[in-house]
Amino acid sequence: MGGVTDGVRDTAHAGEADLLVVGGGPAGCAAAVTAAGVGMRTLLLEAGPELCGKLRYVRSLGNVLGGFSSGPEFAAAAAGDVARAAGCRVEYGARVVRLTARDDHVAVTLASGERRTAAHAVVATGTGPLRPADTDWAADPGGRAAGPLWEADPAALSGRTVLVLGADRPLGTLLRADPSADVRFLVAHPPSDGYKTAEVRADRRVELVPVRRVVLRGGPGRRAGVAAEIATAAGGSLRWTADVAYLNIGSGPVRVPGDLVADAGGHCPPGAQRPRVHVAGDLRSPRAQRIMTAMGSGGEAALRAYYALRGLPG
Repeated sequence: MGGVTDGVRDTAHAGEADLLVVGGGPAGCAAAVTAAGVGMRTLLLEAGPELCGKLRYVRSLGNVLGGFSSGPEFAAAAAGDVARAAGCRVEYGARVVRLTARDDHVAVTLASGERRTAAHAVVATGTGPLRPADTDWAADPGGRAAGPLWEADPAALSGRTVLVLGADRPLGTLLRADPSADVRFLVAHPPSDGYKTAEVRADRRVELVPVRRVVLRGGPGRRAGVAAEIATAAGGSLRWTADVAYLNIGSGPVRVPGDLVADAGGHCPPGAQRPRVHVAGDLRSPRAQRIMTAMGSGGEAALRAYYALRGLPG
């Protein structure tokens, strides 16, 4: 039969924890710390080797409280808070491949084949970078792009011309990180990205072109690098050459297969989920992809699980 531990009502099938948290980004860390603060036994499952791994690439922060000026600084603080959270365990390298929601518990299956169970789960798997194949305006048939722009090392770009596909926000972050860097960015983006360009439009290092279609090719002759064949949104054509190309198309939701309920865009609205499944962070909506909102939603999701365990309205 169920019992009561530290004020939290347990269930017969709660398993090894009151709460499973899937994903160790800002939302998942906030959920784990909040849950620990109200006495919940919490298991945080992180697929990578460290918490807030993506943030460790972000060299300039301007949208969080606490005086943090860089992603690595913020990530280290979040990891420290989780490490100090009473009753919280973390499993690294724990990639969840399926989530199953039952009437009395939630179970997840790991890539290793092992299962973890709890009374409730917070899913905070966030988003991952989109590829040209995910769009109708960009193509990279030879795989010439070096990777997502947020992974680029600013020091390695000094003195170079960089071709960027898409005008997502990592471009502004990179420019803020080193306002005096000697680098030229050629940015081809769909007209729908126009609102994202406000913070970079006046930067002398940036040339922005709205496009209908852009295709990456090899550089001309023996010249190393890449070229872009561009059909502009205004009806013209361009050919750009650059030393290197990066993807900055945006992000798409990273969903766990199983009993998550997704909308047409692949995001998982919190109100549409099964009763014991709580969604937090960027996975919720494309309009909520901010560190601050992710953290708040993680804490809120953990509290919803806590109130449900106590039989109180959320």
